[in-house]
Amino acid sequence: MIRLIVRSLGAVGLTRRRIVVGIGLVAFMWVAFFDSHSLVRRLRWHHEADQIRRANQELRAEIVYLREKVSTGLDAGEIEQIARTQYGMSRPGETVYPIKPEKSH
Repeated sequence: MIRLIVRSLGAVGLTRRRIVVGIGLVAFMWVAFFDSHSLVRRLRWHHEADQIRRANQELRAEIVYLREKVSTGLDAGEIEQIARTQYGMSRPGETVYPIKPEKSH
């Protein structure tokens, strides 16, 4: 009789343990994958934030370079090169023949 009671209590404890483990597993799955701030999304956000920080560092370095370039000033040759390459400008009366790069096979 006592053994039967102990076994039935053990079965209840085992069932209760399974329920608690099941609820814990469901809660973990919810937090890991389905929540609006899930672990997967947090990892993506962390990766995106690292990429943005790297881009910001590159832009800051470019700003420093451009400020130095502006402070030293540009000579006429540099101005002409920028006007021709970036803005497609030409001298009055000058004919520009664009050269297309060859396609590689």
